[in-house]
Amino acid sequence: MNIQLAHEKDIAMPTVKVGASRQIVIPKKLYDELKLAAGDYVEVERHGSKLVLTPKELVEKHPEIDRRLAEAEEDVTAGRLSGPFQSADELARHLETVNE
Repeated sequence: MNIQLAHEKDIAMPTVKVGASRQIVIPKKLYDELKLAAGDYVEVERHGSKLVLTPKELVEKHPEIDRRLAEAEEDVTAGRLSGPFQSADELARHLETVNE
């Protein structure tokens, strides 16, 4: 896809072509500056005749939850896990023996 530069108020601005399935390509420089990655979401708003794209997260990041999830992933990778259990009673019996 060719990227052209349009000039608006003496600032070179990338211009991209809309693809057949309504897709656009975000120029690499902007993509990198915004720290976007494949699969990220952007909010699209209309401001008059302009479209404004804003990077969005569908779920807010929570450092404590992220830390605990990373710790749990390490436990799984290291083989520090129990189960599966067939019932809640079986799990409860297992927990009683672990805590003794």
